[in-house]
Amino acid sequence: MESPDIQAADGSRRLKLLSANIQAGSSTRRYSDYATRSWSHVLPAGKRTALDAIATLAGTHDIVGLQEADPGSWRSGFTNQTHYLAERGGFEYWTHQPNRRVGAVASSANGLLSRLEPIEVVNHALPGRISGRGVLLSRFGEGDDGLVVAVAHLSLGAQSRLSQLSFIAEVLADHPHAVLMGDFNCTSDRPEMSVLYRQTGLQPPACAVHTFPSWRPQRAIDHILVTGNLRCADMKALPAAFSDHLALSTELHVPESALRR
Repeated sequence: MESPDIQAADGSRRLKLLSANIQAGSSTRRYSDYATRSWSHVLPAGKRTALDAIATLAGTHDIVGLQEADPGSWRSGFTNQTHYLAERGGFEYWTHQPNRRVGAVASSANGLLSRLEPIEVVNHALPGRISGRGVLLSRFGEGDDGLVVAVAHLSLGAQSRLSQLSFIAEVLADHPHAVLMGDFNCTSDRPEMSVLYRQTGLQPPACAVHTFPSWRPQRAIDHILVTGNLRCADMKALPAAFSDHLALSTELHVPESALRR
């Protein structure tokens, strides 16, 4: 594993980022599995193998944003999956944001794994027609110039997404070095996405990387968006074990000033 202190040719820091909807370690390899393997979404069987594969992938990165990580319910064998991945992937720092619970059977969270110590972590609940979505915000540098990394899992409905993206835009508006990653449930050119581009420094991706469904990727609905003062390279989709989403990986070039403590 490369050190997160590696410098790019322009003197900036080079960090490898990963965003992954891990589907709580469940296996979906075709559309019919949503029906025929629905048991895998509520039972713990088989999830440890998938998590170990995800940990291997995560371990080659410096900062990892997780969606649909179970924080400890029946379906995960009461394992906090973010913590498990941090230990297996060799991450010293981790945090999670539980946001949806179905009794004691299933629960879901956004998560962050990091080799860099965050200065601050803030959990925000997101608006929407149905509650239970959130954005997890971590800051890695002092002051307004500091690097901010946000992890979110947005709603399926366009109107709810608009409300959520408007909220996120307000939170990130004053941060020139910001990253927003996660499962957006929409492509980057949807009308509701424009609020981000208008009100923050976040930029539309240079090219669409298809991540869903994982067995035949046709839609680019997982994104790593960065502000204009940051630079991404080598954006690519990678298998996240047997999740229905591919993970999204990129190399981020960050000015030293944005990581100053």
